[in-house]
Amino acid sequence: MIMNKHLVVLGGGESGVGAAVLGLRKGFDVLLSDAGTLKPHYKELLQHYGVPFEEGGHTAQRVLEADLIVKSPGIPGTAPLVAAAVEKGIPVVSEIEFAGRYTDAKMVCITGSNGKTTTTMLTQHVLAQAGIDASLAGNVGKSLALQVAVEPHDCYVVELSSFQLDNMYDFRADVAVLLNITPDHLDRYDHKMENYIAAKLRVMRNQRAEDAMIYWADDPILAERVPAEGSPARMLPFSDRATDGMAAYVAGGSLHFEDDAWTIALDQLPIKGLHNAYNAMAAGLVARQMGLEPEVICRGLRSFHAVEHRLEHVRLLDGVNWINDSKATNVASTWYALESMTTPVVLILGGKDKGNDYSEIERFVRDKVHAIVCLGVDNDKLHRFFDPIVADVVDARSMAECVAQCRRLAHAGDTVLLSPCCASFDLFKSYEDRGAQFKECVNRL
Repeated sequence: MIMNKHLVVLGGGESGVGAAVLGLRKGFDVLLSDAGTLKPHYKELLQHYGVPFEEGGHTAQRVLEADLIVKSPGIPGTAPLVAAAVEKGIPVVSEIEFAGRYTDAKMVCITGSNGKTTTTMLTQHVLAQAGIDASLAGNVGKSLALQVAVEPHDCYVVELSSFQLDNMYDFRADVAVLLNITPDHLDRYDHKMENYIAAKLRVMRNQRAEDAMIYWADDPILAERVPAEGSPARMLPFSDRATDGMAAYVAGGSLHFEDDAWTIALDQLPIKGLHNAYNAMAAGLVARQMGLEPEVICRGLRSFHAVEHRLEHVRLLDGVNWINDSKATNVASTWYALESMTTPVVLILGGKDKGNDYSEIERFVRDKVHAIVCLGVDNDKLHRFFDPIVADVVDARSMAECVAQCRRLAHAGDTVLLSPCCASFDLFKSYEDRGAQFKECVNRL
């Protein structure tokens, strides 16, 4: 046990509170420090476990006396206090890195610009259905550190953002999954794509020959960069076509695994669309690496249901299908949503633009979208791009107004698709808040 070591946790959200509890249980002198106001639930947790904390600002002197700092993924490395700590030589790590030091559980780590939440939840579902003690962690489920501290499991399926990967150094994934890399969060990476790519590739860091690296081989960045990393882990690429060397691929309306040793028909999967075929291949490959038999994996894949706010069916009303895809906060996510549409679309776009290039979805918009509702504070960029190619492009400043506009524009046989391409923070608290308001307004019609 480590005694008389000072641990400072910066940020009092899910990851920070978990790290603070784990630190206390491992013998650290702990201080949790948050610049804002702690949510009541987290304050109660800290008080329950006896963790000292401060809110409403950081006491710099106390922070810079730390032997170790665990930083919330939401705090950039350029934050003055973090930069001062690094300058002083204080190690700064993520909650995932910290938690990994105190568990021998199997780690399945899933990252990518898009699809990681669905893949994480699908993978955990397949493993748990087969009787493996597998728990969700990272961006979904409870804090990994809190689980390690108070309710340990044999296996964790961890959804990792690039922000969490930034401060991981010795952590090792037994099975790593990299779904795709498309531009996202570049404001945190000096607007340099290479910096963002490097962060994502850290999921492979420290892997050994007995580990597995699963990745989408049709992504040009991954196809080039994953093999170039020189990892000793087993490489398990998957593709949307039959190609030599693929561990899984799509052909003839089925997913094929391990040189056709086993298959599952796409129409047996409850989650639809090509992007979900990718997610299912990744989950199936993970489950195989965890020792499950094909028939057990297929049973798990068939019994999974869609993730909330990701191509979630809300309602069929007067022949119009309403779909909540609020989790689509970048262009690539909306690309996958539009790719899966088989009816004419009224598309809801807008929010906090992160430097989006809408030309990536132009083909689908021209072919499938007959009206767009721009839901944001500043819709000028959307109008400049889409006004010349879509007959009806209108504005809305609230979800109620947006849904009313969609009802006016949609006809029987259409799909109203909330797939905004943008972050939610201009009009909403989060993408979950945006999706919840959408469902509430639609269900009131």
